[in-house]
Amino acid sequence: MRMYDLIQKKKLGEPLREGEISYLVEGFTAGEIPDYQMAAFLMAVCLRGMTLEETAALTMAMAHSGEMVDLSPLPGVKVDKHSTGGVGDKTTLIVAPMVAACGGVVAKMSGRGLGHTGGTVDKLESIPGTRTSLSREEFFQVVRTAGLAVVGQSGNLAPADKKIYALRDVTATVDSIPLIASSILSKKIAAGADAILLDVKTGSGAFMKTLDGSLELSREMVQIGEQVGRRTVALVTQMDIPLGQAVGNALEVMEAVETLRGKGPRDLTQVCVRLAAEMLALAGKGTVEECAAMAGASLADGTALERFQGMVKAQGGDPSALEDWSLLPKAAVCRELVARQDGYLCHMDTEKVGIASVVLGAGRETKDSPIDPGAGIWLLKKTGDQVRAGEPIARLYGGDDRRLDEGEALYREALQIGTEPPVLPPLVMARVSRKGIERF
Repeated sequence: MRMYDLIQKKKLGEPLREGEISYLVEGFTAGEIPDYQMAAFLMAVCLRGMTLEETAALTMAMAHSGEMVDLSPLPGVKVDKHSTGGVGDKTTLIVAPMVAACGGVVAKMSGRGLGHTGGTVDKLESIPGTRTSLSREEFFQVVRTAGLAVVGQSGNLAPADKKIYALRDVTATVDSIPLIASSILSKKIAAGADAILLDVKTGSGAFMKTLDGSLELSREMVQIGEQVGRRTVALVTQMDIPLGQAVGNALEVMEAVETLRGKGPRDLTQVCVRLAAEMLALAGKGTVEECAAMAGASLADGTALERFQGMVKAQGGDPSALEDWSLLPKAAVCRELVARQDGYLCHMDTEKVGIASVVLGAGRETKDSPIDPGAGIWLLKKTGDQVRAGEPIARLYGGDDRRLDEGEALYREALQIGTEPPVLPPLVMARVSRKGIERF
């Protein structure tokens, strides 16, 4: 078998067999297939596509390229959630405790933020003392103690995907549905979950900017997940507006805790209840409607917050910081922005809002960039709100005035104020399962 022949085959649009896909993934991971040949193959995939069977084979080959986490020692159905990334997306901090409070088991590996999207691990690490790098035994013990654990991804989890993605990033081959789907699912499958809920964001702050593209990606991932033996559902959720009011690590922890107290913003609470309901339904706890009622009750009676506090404590964090915000990291300087004219906030370029938070210090421009856990943006006005000249619209938090100046310029560029209120899209736009697509 030669890599040259596989490139030629895909260039002609012919499907590859499972063994051929395993050969190229194993060879590239081992360093036996050079970058230039894999780059040629990836471009051929972008131009010619892959069948569902090919994409499933690629997913499993990448999943098996490194450590396969075995969660079978833990009781019950282990259900995982993956978000394709957005601005203000702190849903894992809220949804995982809700699911655990309702009898679900969440043993989750999450990532760090890069670019304009935040990372769950960074948010958790803004809580003093919280550890996200645990041994297998510690990880399992936290799940048994608290009902959930959220940790960083193992360095040996789907190493083929990490290596292939780095090449895609510099060869203009990122925007291929089969390559995106196999990248996401290979890590979820390697992480050991029995069932997977995919939160596919769509809009200006998302990787997928259009609803049609988000639906195509969702359908592909659900079909692959089901084909490889994982119960899989996708929700397409709106990311044309930041989720909640907080953008930035410690700020998002504060907002997550308020939401767990039942006092969170309506949009964030509504999305989290639906995500938790879908995860619980995948775990066999009832219908989606029944599970939504259970999830909402876990906020009202405080059991979800108790689960989150228990997880933080079990992972070495200081749970008192979830009661006393003064114990969380703070930015050196804060600036309140006011509206410069009357009208309605008609649109927010959410990606630009995310980039403004990165400039303030809340995110990374490269994977090795440091972050300021106290930096970020608190949104006082969002799309659809009426504003008056001189009225506060946001607070910016950063390390110094230079960062605040740059962040303010970007943030103001992201806003459009007009004379008429906009029509807001639904928060949950579609549900994709093995039965098909349901639009809302």
